Amino acid sequence: MTTAPDFTTADDGDTLHPRVGTEYKFSHVTTGRYLPTPGKAPGWPFAEIGHWKMDVDGTADDWIAELIDWRREHLTRIGFDDANYRRPELQWAQRNFVHAQMMVEDRYFYDPVAGRYTVDRYLDDLEARFGGIDSVLIWFVYPNIGIDDRNKTDLAFDLPGGLEGLRGAVADFHRRGVRVFLPTMPWDNGTRPSADNDWQAMAKLVTAVGADGVNGDTYNGVPRAFFTACDETGRPVVLQPESTISAEEQLNWNVQSWGKKAPNEVIPPVAKFKWLEPRHMINYENRWGRDRNHDLQYIFFNGIGYNAWENVWGIWNQLTPRDAESLRRIAAIERQFAPAMVSMAWRPYERTQQAGVFASRFPLDDYTLWTLVNRNEYDVDGEQLGVPHVEGTHYFDVWHGVALNPRITDGTALFSFPMEGRGFGCVLALRADAGIEALDVFLQRARQWANTPLQSLSKTWRSLPQHIVPVPATTPLAKAPAGMITIPTGDFDFVVGGVEIEGQTWEGNDVQYPWENSARRHHRHRMQVPAFHIDRTPVTNAQFLAFLEDTGWRPSDGHQFLHHWRDGAPQPGWENRPVTWVSIEDARAYAEWAGKRLPREWEWQYAAQGTDGRLYPWGNCWEASRVPAVHRGRVLTPPAPVDAHPQGASPFGVLDLVGNVWQWTDEFHDEHTRSAILRGGSHYQPQTSHWYFPQAYRLDQHGKYLLMAPGKDRSACVGFRCVVDAA
Repeated sequence: MTTAPDFTTADDGDTLHPRVGTEYKFSHVTTGRYLPTPGKAPGWPFAEIGHWKMDVDGTADDWIAELIDWRREHLTRIGFDDANYRRPELQWAQRNFVHAQMMVEDRYFYDPVAGRYTVDRYLDDLEARFGGIDSVLIWFVYPNIGIDDRNKTDLAFDLPGGLEGLRGAVADFHRRGVRVFLPTMPWDNGTRPSADNDWQAMAKLVTAVGADGVNGDTYNGVPRAFFTACDETGRPVVLQPESTISAEEQLNWNVQSWGKKAPNEVIPPVAKFKWLEPRHMINYENRWGRDRNHDLQYIFFNGIGYNAWENVWGIWNQLTPRDAESLRRIAAIERQFAPAMVSMAWRPYERTQQAGVFASRFPLDDYTLWTLVNRNEYDVDGEQLGVPHVEGTHYFDVWHGVALNPRITDGTALFSFPMEGRGFGCVLALRADAGIEALDVFLQRARQWANTPLQSLSKTWRSLPQHIVPVPATTPLAKAPAGMITIPTGDFDFVVGGVEIEGQTWEGNDVQYPWENSARRHHRHRMQVPAFHIDRTPVTNAQFLAFLEDTGWRPSDGHQFLHHWRDGAPQPGWENRPVTWVSIEDARAYAEWAGKRLPREWEWQYAAQGTDGRLYPWGNCWEASRVPAVHRGRVLTPPAPVDAHPQGASPFGVLDLVGNVWQWTDEFHDEHTRSAILRGGSHYQPQTSHWYFPQAYRLDQHGKYLLMAPGKDRSACVGFRCVVDAA
């Protein structure tokens, strides 16, 4: 008998360590997410370079027995009560196998041309590519939050149609059988204070739109206060923390969570909270992963779900064809046999016949299901699994959709079937007098899928092409109109980088200029800039009022339009301040009326920088006196007059380029996301978090602002200036 491991608890309360000297190889020491895995090796630390010597079958029974004891004690230590897992209105979480975090800016969710939500288009695409989703997180906050003082709840009210529009979108998801989560986060304490605390605000929002759950961004377990607040409104919700549960008592009311960063080693890891409570649903998340094979093997081995997150803050990270098809088949099996996936007698590391093949057992009274993963890079055929045989039992190869005729020897049924390299398998043992609804239909579908080997599908990842929106030329003018400055033609080194908080330097981040073959964070291009005339200052409230009075123009989406005005006019004393609360569409309408256009980004930078590559309009050193004073309070103050800081002029004499209000320039789009490049930064710097929309005062930096609809895009800190082509 192999010595069983002695589990001890580290100071943080959730890390397990094996006793030194046992014949166990633990592939990962838990950080609250995963349990150590068994194996037999000649001695520590030689197992690190000899994983092929591990004998999981030789040690797993003892390891499981010890972990059963550990689970019993651990549930006592955390005062575990499964009442919420037994509540019927929360049990949908136990079938929540495929989840998706969805950006509201995704063009498949909202059509900015038609001005309407298109939930069916969004869901049809996911069903076609990987079999669809069971729940969605409607994300309307980061990365735009902090562009002004609107808080995380305010931004929900600014969605097209307000809360009624959002409620309609939620109803569309429900019509398709998809549950809806809304986000909250503890770090938003620098924007406008809310009249309610976070949990009260979320309870009101959830109730108003009919949502089903609350996602806790950056939470290590969503606090009970959110659960109680929603319960008291008569709208019980499933809580879904982004990170692992750190205070393990929270397992009582967090009936779901995300999982992250499962170690990719030969022996697949076991999800700790799934082991503690098999009905606890985990949606594993690997947002930046481009090869998700390990993720998918991990979820299948553990009988848990996946977060099929592809639009990551406007960066499209689509599942490859092989991974998408793998997810389709895995999710179909988990949905078909959903009761087994939450079996209280779940057992990982079932004995297998082939090295590098691992199995989990999910037993119920009427049937037992085994999920298998081949961790080898090569195909494995022949006998894979042996299980105790009961006369009259019907066996099926669920992955290939066919019946199995096992070899029976000494009371053991041995099953032969092929498994692709890094592939999957699944066996069903059905009691003689039992039945499973629509099993024949499911097996027929599985047979059709099996006709296409996963390894025949591409696992190559490609970024999504972006396109810059064309800008029609204006009537060329030889002389600068009043209030404009002529910028002469010249050779220019256009050097700029995006300040996005996430995305590192991976392909697909930031934007793709016409001379580039993909989006990327850093850009450098030598170009000749034709002469043009540019507004000396941003467009003011008084100038925009003249436009409205002359044309009577009103936007089709008027939400938040000129929100800072009163009774259709600028507030007294605001006439010479830059106009804000205007969308890029509003700015274009003004420019067309004036015979102008918005600047191309390189034109804006050339006018601000000249030809010497300076970092600021006045030179290479930051000088706070040359720009409006920074405001770090929670309630926004108005921008400064456009001509208040003449000492901040560029080499060409252009004013108010940096630190007052952001300024609209170019728009980009790909198949899923629209964005605009903002230049110059603003005077507003919300505090308490590094997640707020970052400033870009330097002339070699720009901000990428995701676009959805004018009513949400308008901001108190975004204005514009115009240009005219020079003759």
